Amino acid sequence: MAAYYRRGRATAALTACLSALALAGCASNDATAPQATAPAPADASAKTEGGNVLPGQPDINGDGKVVIGVLSPGDINDKGYYQSFVDTAEAYAAEKGWTIIKRGSVNTSEALNAARALCQQKVDMVALGASELRDAIPASEEPVCANTAWYVPSADNILQTPKIMLSTDRADQSMLAAGYAAGLIMKDNGDTKAGFVTGPEADFTVTASAAFKAGIRLVIPEATLTTTYSGDLNDSAKAKEATQAQISQGVKVIYPYLGGATDAAAELANANGVLTLTPGTDRCDSTKPKFDISVLFSPGDYFKAALEELAAAKLQMGVEKVWTLGVDPFPTVKICNGTPEQNEKLKAFIADVGSKKIDTTETVKRLGS
Repeated sequence: MAAYYRRGRATAALTACLSALALAGCASNDATAPQATAPAPADASAKTEGGNVLPGQPDINGDGKVVIGVLSPGDINDKGYYQSFVDTAEAYAAEKGWTIIKRGSVNTSEALNAARALCQQKVDMVALGASELRDAIPASEEPVCANTAWYVPSADNILQTPKIMLSTDRADQSMLAAGYAAGLIMKDNGDTKAGFVTGPEADFTVTASAAFKAGIRLVIPEATLTTTYSGDLNDSAKAKEATQAQISQGVKVIYPYLGGATDAAAELANANGVLTLTPGTDRCDSTKPKFDISVLFSPGDYFKAALEELAAAKLQMGVEKVWTLGVDPFPTVKICNGTPEQNEKLKAFIADVGSKKIDTTETVKRLGS
């Protein structure tokens, strides 16, 4: 999920580290690195013109091997958003004979030193799993991280610098399409009540809820959306409590816009005949839990494109890639077992967003309140 969910997600409180298979390493929580003084923030008015390709790609530091360091603020075993980022890196590393060093549940206060520790281990790239680890970025200017590429999920308050690549999408686009897809099913089923269960009441969750609601109302103008903020994206007990409360209110579609608590909420919805959507990944083949709509904005899909550029020695720093619904392969939305009519209507809607026939910002403002 972006600075709504994708661009910035709530950070887990505990620091955890998962072991990899043969290829992956793990950065110790106690790893040390030179304590350099962070440079002053760049002027907000400064703009980076064009990009620069670091020489020697993919072995940027020229030590004879390619090592990718990944830092994530969340549970990298959540079967969803955070895990997709690491899974993609590991799969691509296995294909290329590269090594992955990964660390999950990195607290924002630890981000800078965690990045320095990765650079001390001679990584060729530091990849941040979500934008709330932005405090790590000053390390990109320090000697310990010289000859290192940086991949950073973008947010409005992250400044472009010549040392980093920014990657972003627009949550209002994919979430509007998610609501539209849900609306198509709800209309055919004669339903008007939908639910949205998420974690903290923050900009990214409020934005996502509003866009989802607007999408449903494009199909069913009288539809209602009940949004519950449990306060925690990963607390399964809280997610189940919120889900049960919405089911008791007659909701027929629930979007568990969560992290590690996604499956718990979805399984409860399944048990009560309530339709569900995925928060980021394609799980149409999943049976436990079952999902009815896959909303694809996985950071892993975006990250793979960057790794492919690195492998081809074409990865540029100092640029921002904006992933657009209806233009790029991702983000996108699909109905898992949709009728031909539902699938065609959704396809046309996504194309209209890509061609700007549909103004997502205006639509969310008009229908999402």
